[in-house]
Formats: sequence, C-alpha cells, structure tokens
Amino acid sequence: MNNDSPIGVFDSGVGGLSVLREIRRELPNEALLYVADTRHVPYGDKPDDYIRERARSVAQFCAGQGAKALVVACNTATAVAVADLRQEFAIPVIAMEPAVKPAVAATRTGVVGVLATTGTLASARFAALLARFGTDTRVVTQPCPGLVECVERGALDDAESEALVRSYVEPLLAAGADTLILGCTHYAFLAPLIRRAAGPEITLIDTGRAVAKQLRRTLETHALLAAPRQPAAPAERFWTTGSATAFDRVLPTLWSSTPVRAQELQDAVPTA
Repeated sequence: MNNDSPIGVFDSGVGGLSVLREIRRELPNEALLYVADTRHVPYGDKPDDYIRERARSVAQFCAGQGAKALVVACNTATAVAVADLRQEFAIPVIAMEPAVKPAVAATRTGVVGVLATTGTLASARFAALLARFGTDTRVVTQPCPGLVECVERGALDDAESEALVRSYVEPLLAAGADTLILGCTHYAFLAPLIRRAAGPEITLIDTGRAVAKQLRRTLETHALLAAPRQPAAPAERFWTTGSATAFDRVLPTLWSSTPVRAQELQDAVPTA
C-alpha cells in the first residue's frame, strides 16, 4: 500500500456511484475501484449477519486489490457492519450515515423527514443518531421499498418511479417536514423526482459530498494522498457480483457517457 494505491468503494449496487462521483470531484488524482454487490441488492431487507458477511467479503476483495482506504458507500452496510470492518482491516474505513445533525440545523419547522431503507431505519446506529442529535426536533421516518430497484434499472424519471417517490414524500410533507434526508446512496439519483414531489421550499440533505471531504481529511492524516496522475492513467475500475452486461447498461445513465466495462466478481458467499 502506498500513495498510488487505489481507494476501494462499495455498495449493495449502483447507488454508491453517487458517492464515487463526489469522491472523484474532491480527489481528481486518486485511483478508484468500485464494487457493486448487485447479486445481493438491496441490503435493506437482509438480516444483519448476512450484511456483515457481505461487507466483509467485499472489503477483503478491495484489500486484496491493494486498496489504501475503504469507503462503505451504503447506509445500511454502515449501520450494520462498519464497526466490524474497522476492527478487522488495518486500512482506514470511511462510512456513511443519515445526515441527522445537518438536517436538524437546517429545519425551520422543527420537523425532519428521513427517506431510507428499512434496514437503516431499524439499526442501532440510526437510533443513536436520533438520540444524539434529534432530541429537540421531530424526526419522521419513511421506509422506501422499491426505490433502490428503480435506480438499479436506471429508471430515474419514469411514471412508476415518480409515483413511488410521491407516495413516500407526501406523508413526510403532511407531517410538516421542511427538510428531507436522503438516507440511502441510491436516492441521490432520484433527487430531481424528490424535489419535484416536495416542492422548491423543501431542503434535501445528502451526505455524499461530506463523505468525500472526510475521505480527503483521512488520506491527508495518513499521508496517503496521491500525486497528480498522468491523463492516460486509468482512473476508475468497476466490479459487480451480478451481471456485468446489466451493470454496463446503467453506467452511462449514472456515471459517464464514456463507455466503461465492468468485471464480474466471483461470489463465494451464497445468497440468502
């Protein structure tokens, strides 16, 4: 491991590409490798032990690729598995969490809505966030089954996705929320639909940029920032535990119009 080693980033699927996008903006010189655990998406409805094993398996792969740091670009995996990953792996592990603190600071009505997976909302980590930052604010939670799948198939602006988004946003607005937390990395890709459903007066809070800045601080602390890269050097590599063809099909919508080919990662852990 050295300054030129890559940064590993993983999610249950393509949602973590929203975090990868912010990392690329913040750290243009870094080599990045991204793993989509697509065979097991979504994590939000899986048992905790299963998610821990999936996170450990993907982290081992990233470490085997020489990663100098690991970004858990998934709120559910963070909530369930990040403590174990930090114990097992010597490299820095940077994680996601719903942005309760900045949302509490931003609200004017005193009501914050949280759009997230069932797994994130049920986690002890989320409960601790509420206990720490949400005591003087009403926090209304909304599990959002189906939104991850919309993003996985690249359906960011069709009628079905819009109807589903509205069905989850409207109860939060009815409860008085003026600030909405995007508590899943997939939901950043649905932000235009969420804004359309919520209206211009509603504040959306996403954590991708904050994670990228925390990653920079961590690399600086460990003297691991990369030097400027040659323009021809490969900047990102992609793997999926699902179909590379399906992953490649959605990448132009979520990442870049430049053709990118993902590699299929052999999955040693059976499905649930």
